[in-house]
Amino acid sequence: MGYILWIFGFTGAHRFYYGRPVTGTIWFFTLGLVGIGWLIDVFLIPGMERDADSKYSAGPINYNVAWILLAFLGVLGIHRMYIGKWITGIIWFFTGGLFTLGYVYDYWTWNEQVSDANRQ
Repeated sequence: MGYILWIFGFTGAHRFYYGRPVTGTIWFFTLGLVGIGWLIDVFLIPGMERDADSKYSAGPINYNVAWILLAFLGVLGIHRMYIGKWITGIIWFFTGGLFTLGYVYDYWTWNEQVSDANRQ
């Protein structure tokens, strides 16, 4: 999944996926550090994946499905309903991802939210 997101890496999507929101935001605003950082990330992805695997808890909620739902249906809150946060999912649905601010928040914290849901 990381390499698929790397294709859109100039937006920082792969860095958010691997739990690196600060550099993901930097990549977003600088188009992957003007493409150079994006190209270097091809070689860094295996290390980022090992770090993420050791940091986040596996469980019944699949990270790949959760990230796909966030990326494509995030403003509708479907991703929140998938991890069991029905109330905020409905709020996201009726407010467009809490006026997109909640959607951005989820990009920053999504791995932790999924990991917490897997621990329950």
